[in-house]
Amino acid sequence: MRKIGALIFPGFELLDLFGPMEMFGLLPEQFELELIAETTGAVVSGQTLAAHATHDLNATPDFDILFVPGGRGTRAEVHNTKLLDWIRRASDQAEFTLSVCTGSALLARSGVLNGRQATTNKLAFDWVAQQGPKVDWVHSARWVEDGPFITSSGVSAGMDMALGAIALMHGDETAEKVAGWGEYIWNKDRHDDPFAK
Repeated sequence: MRKIGALIFPGFELLDLFGPMEMFGLLPEQFELELIAETTGAVVSGQTLAAHATHDLNATPDFDILFVPGGRGTRAEVHNTKLLDWIRRASDQAEFTLSVCTGSALLARSGVLNGRQATTNKLAFDWVAQQGPKVDWVHSARWVEDGPFITSSGVSAGMDMALGAIALMHGDETAEKVAGWGEYIWNKDRHDDPFAK
């Protein structure tokens, strides 16, 4: 059982979060899902629907997997030193750190991606790259695996990345089963993002 701590903040992207959480959540004996925010309670997404965070940043970051979505809210959160410090601590303690879309901007700004390869949303690529000049940004990738860090391109790519992470942890057969249960066609080639063209 791995505990996933999914970080949310005002303006997070719904599909960045809930697409991957659907994939992980289809394996309840393997993954436990929790939402964390700066303060507990309702956090409004970029699409105005709110999610309920049950943990705040004062909680001990004892998650096996740190998960950071993107969204318009990342533009403000790259300046939130409390959040960035928590990301750094949580990532240091986690077995894996995952991000979707512009969530990699928060990882980059916290410094945890320095010297690593990573990717992000192609429409926001230049802005995200500015947040981490010491990161080796890969433009063409659907998702990138570099040691304990797995970063994905924009929005729906998070589901491909989540399945890739499941394959890494539990094998391709398990990932295929999850994709089937979700009636999702998995884009398995992490090196090829059609939106990079």
